[in-house]
Amino acid sequence: MKRHLTLTLLLFLTIFGGVGAQKKVLYGIAFYNVENLFDTTHDAGRNDYEFLPTGSYKWTEQKYQAKLQNISQVLSELCTEVGKAKNPAGAAVIGLSEVENRHVLDDLLRQPSLSARGYEIVHIDGPDRRGVDCALLYNPKAFKLERTMLVPYIYRDTNQPNVDLGFYTDAQGQVQPYPYERGKLVGDTTYITRGFLTVSGRLGGEKFHFIVNHWPSRGAQSATRERAGYQVRRLKESLQRQDPDAKIIMMGDLNDDPGDASVTAPEALAAKTEAKDCAPTDFFDPWYDMLYNKGTGTLYYNGKWNLFDQIIFTGNLFHTPKDRLHYYTHAVFTRDYLFQTEGRYKGAPKRTTAGGTWLNGYSDHLPTQLFLIKEAK
Repeated sequence: MKRHLTLTLLLFLTIFGGVGAQKKVLYGIAFYNVENLFDTTHDAGRNDYEFLPTGSYKWTEQKYQAKLQNISQVLSELCTEVGKAKNPAGAAVIGLSEVENRHVLDDLLRQPSLSARGYEIVHIDGPDRRGVDCALLYNPKAFKLERTMLVPYIYRDTNQPNVDLGFYTDAQGQVQPYPYERGKLVGDTTYITRGFLTVSGRLGGEKFHFIVNHWPSRGAQSATRERAGYQVRRLKESLQRQDPDAKIIMMGDLNDDPGDASVTAPEALAAKTEAKDCAPTDFFDPWYDMLYNKGTGTLYYNGKWNLFDQIIFTGNLFHTPKDRLHYYTHAVFTRDYLFQTEGRYKGAPKRTTAGGTWLNGYSDHLPTQLFLIKEAK
């Protein structure tokens, strides 16, 4: 056990201050919508035909390999620095959206920039008709995996009044997802979507639950995203009854900004936007100030920045002793190479393809980062 703790400290230790300063352990959490990380072969039952060599994107092996190289570069740099502090181990946990399958994740982690990190994969094949899922990568030196589940998104309407949530609590008090077959979910499947990838374990020895999201697109009614917010809040509450001391981090592409009803409304996610208003069991959204006051976003559309890619956490990451993990800071990850430098989309994130032209870019979204810290014993 002592050897494991020593290795963890060596990998995740950052010293703030000069001689005699308290040593502190820094952990990075990140999220990235990688924009259509598809391989070049057809998956049965999925509408992935655009991303075949014969499809509209003319998705060849060369383009796929370039996409893997580009995305792996970004992932390798996430959470490696915060201010003047360096964190060579990078992100301890990374949530992803828009990945096609386990195969693309395996290929991603074989890239030279990531292969030495030792990341492991959490992925459950989901119901999305287009074939994109959420996933989670984690460094096993920092995070000890205990359980995974995919909680289905349930769209409730007056035709099915008895269908509410995609999970239940069993007789032992444990949260359990309802099982489903691909394309056969309970509830109204008009707005079938990715579900909520829930990953439980111990980060730095402390109990955490991570919920990775990709909420319904802006092409759907706002009520569908408010419905997603409601379900994630209810999932959080059930996990809190199961594990009262656990810290919960939900992350994802919410397809809504921090001030939208799906995030802030009491009947939806009910995230607080002011730390002073946040109880230990509440969700807190640190991105509100960043978008509306600082003008920083993660995607650029019609001449305006949005911040759909959010990492939201429970207030017990404030209300905790200094020798336990607690909130330190957060940031949108930016590098010059992530932005389009010319043409119609100058200044926007450099995506893989735009207007039918392959740009050999990264994603139409920028990643987000959350940093946790604690004093080393």
